[in-house]
Formats: sequence, structure tokens, C-alpha cells
Amino acid sequence: MRAIWKGSIAFGLVNVPVKLYSATEDHDVSLHQVHNKDGGRIRYQRKCEICASVVDYEDIDKAYEEEGRTVVLSGEDLKSLPAENSREIEVVEFVPAEQLDPIMYERPYYLEPDSKSPKAYMLLLRTLQDTERVAIVQYALRQKTRLGALRVRGDVLMLQSLLWDDEVREANFPSLETDVKISDKELEMSSALVDSMARDFEPEQYTDNYQVQLRQLIAAKLEKGDSIDTEETFGVAASEGEGGEVIDLMEALKRSLEKKRGKGTASGTDTEESDDAGTGKAASKPRVRVKKA
Repeated sequence: MRAIWKGSIAFGLVNVPVKLYSATEDHDVSLHQVHNKDGGRIRYQRKCEICASVVDYEDIDKAYEEEGRTVVLSGEDLKSLPAENSREIEVVEFVPAEQLDPIMYERPYYLEPDSKSPKAYMLLLRTLQDTERVAIVQYALRQKTRLGALRVRGDVLMLQSLLWDDEVREANFPSLETDVKISDKELEMSSALVDSMARDFEPEQYTDNYQVQLRQLIAAKLEKGDSIDTEETFGVAASEGEGGEVIDLMEALKRSLEKKRGKGTASGTDTEESDDAGTGKAASKPRVRVKKA
């Protein structure tokens, strides 16, 4: 891995030099656009609407427009902001991890100690472990002031960027204000379905089937060109999936439960399929506010 940022964690009067690494990577097959008539590569050009010239990236500035007035901001202007020049991850407070709503989490980064002795790094790591708290931090990265959560993953410190409070939308849907009566029998059967699908989460058991099939398709076209057979390539015939919407919620729960019990211990892929099959759109209705009958 290559470090994308260097700085230090300010923990009271303690300074912890660190390197920042991206903790995730994209596994998607990289595709580019071509002209469907002749296969020519599609290229995008940055053109000026005034002089029609193609503009090099280094000659592009940013601008803000308000009420017909435009302010141009050069790279030097943006670099002059005090926050942009900061190389410090400032610890603001320590909070219980359960108080952080998962909707606020953004990109995760690994932090590596960047000093001759990792003692200060390990002290902060152990402190977070022992107190079972997360450090709320503020820092600047890529021309933005950011909020973050400093936490422990395994034996390494992790910085997870957080959304600002005003970046999280409220879920204000009139349809969720409807009073819906849920019978004891429906709740019992729904709970039984949950129990039949309950297990420990093992992320390695799940596969990105679209990317697997995309690679199969690419390999088949490399070998045979455009004359490929779907059933031969993927081992199954192309289908539209199971049919119409099930209106009766009890019947949908019953069918789902019978399907799960019939499969016994199912894989993660089977679980996902059995959720959708049989319940249709009716399965989304229990999300509204409920009253027990």
C-alpha cells in the first residue's frame, strides 16, 4: 500500500506521527466506452465555452457563481486556507461507539505509526480498547475540512471519515405516518422467519455475482467473439425471475418460512433470494409505524 497523507494525531499534549492509507479498494472490472459502430475509444475533452480551446488540466481553476456574479478560485487561493495547510488529526472528544449512527460513516483509512518508536501510537490504541470509546477527530484532507472517528480494528488504528450533521437527510415520508395493525400471528411468523435465517455474519461467504459473471462474459467473448450462448457460458438459461406481487402478507410469510425450512442451512446467496421470492412488494409494508392488534 502507498501512503496518501502524512501528519500526526494530537491527543492532548501527546503527538502521534502517522501515515494514512486507504483501507478499501474497488474490485469492479474496469471498462471503458467505445463507439458501437467501429469500436473506437471514446475520449472526453475539456473545452472552454468561450474560446472553444481544449484546456489542459493544469490550466483549470474553480469558480463559484451567485446571482450572476462569478468568483474564480485558483489553486493557490485554495491552498492559502489555514485548514488546507493543517497536517494534524485533532482529537476533540471520546464517545461511546454505539452513539455513532452508521449512516454517518464514510471512507475508512488505516493509520500506521510514523516514528522511530510506536509507543505513543500503541498507548492511544490500547486506551481506546480499554475504554471502549471512539475518538471524534477533525482534520483536513484533499481541500476539505473533515469530521472523523478514530477507532481500533484488530491491532491497528483506523480513521473513518464521517458525514457532517447537515449532510444527513431526514426520512420524512408521509406513507410512514399510516397506522398499520400487525396481528400476533403475523409477528410470530415473521419472527420465526428471522430465526430460521439467523446466523453469525461471515463476509467472506458473500460473492459479487455480477462481477464474476461479467468476467465470465469477457472470457467467453475473448474466446468465441460475439457468438456466445448464455446457457453454455453461465450454466443456466436467462430468466426473468419469479413472478407477480403477493398480496396476502401471511401467505408470503408462510411461503418464505416453508422455503427456508426446506433448504435447511442456506448460504448467503440463498438467503438473499428467499427474501425477495414469494414476498414481492408486500414485504416492504411492515416498515410503517405499527400497532399490535
